[in-house]
Amino acid sequence: MRARGLWHAAGVVLVRSLNGEHVYVHQRSPGKDVFPSYHDCWAGGVVAHGETPAECATRELAEELGISGVSPIPLFTHVFDQPPIRCHNFAFEVRWDGPIVHQPEEIVGGRWVPLEELRKWAEDPEGPLIPDGRLGVLEWFRRQGASLDPLPSERATGLGDAP
Repeated sequence: MRARGLWHAAGVVLVRSLNGEHVYVHQRSPGKDVFPSYHDCWAGGVVAHGETPAECATRELAEELGISGVSPIPLFTHVFDQPPIRCHNFAFEVRWDGPIVHQPEEIVGGRWVPLEELRKWAEDPEGPLIPDGRLGVLEWFRRQGASLDPLPSERATGLGDAP
């Protein structure tokens, strides 16, 4: 899809600490076909044929970060259109304080980042974040407004809803 610049859907998941004060950010491997060695705060990938965005998000979360047994909560959908990447990103969130196990083919490392540090990275167009992830987290911060504390289940969570 990316090689031909085709539109596709992706399921992406923001992993927040249980207390909500940190987001897990990982570094992509240097062998990735798109944005190698960049940092990303979203675990995710392309929705497979016959798969829903939520199923994709759950699958990618387990594959990339080894997180399972949680149900991603839908947040919003955002469009990224910078060929060759043309994508509808279905964004989800989970809360997690358990172990993280990186998929070595895709991820070389990661760490928990305080929200204010992540905001600074996102607001810097020359920063280390992958471009579509940067736009997604900026949208996430915009939708959060002044309140970053409520659990996603305590807000309106339908796709496309403005919490």
